[in-house]
Amino acid sequence: MSHISYILLVALVTYLLRALPLTLIRKPIRSRFIRSFLYYVPYVTLAVMTFPAMVQATNVPLAGGIAMAAAIILALMGQKLLTVSVAACAVVFVLELFIK
Repeated sequence: MSHISYILLVALVTYLLRALPLTLIRKPIRSRFIRSFLYYVPYVTLAVMTFPAMVQATNVPLAGGIAMAAAIILALMGQKLLTVSVAACAVVFVLELFIK
């Protein structure tokens, strides 16, 4: 198979995954479990992609882990996203200066 056929196959599967629920599910979802599950799926997906990247994208994985912990603490304290992001970047920057 060529690269174009792989791309077309991926496009078809992606389209079907998005279109089938719209065509098969006509009524509102009443199950609290399924509604709760669908509500948290984007957050879990974002976390699964973000957390490993925070540790692996730095030169010192320990600095990434400490920055992640600082970001979690700031987020739990109710800080805004920009504040949390800048603080995490600053923690990584400072720690990578001192940890080699």
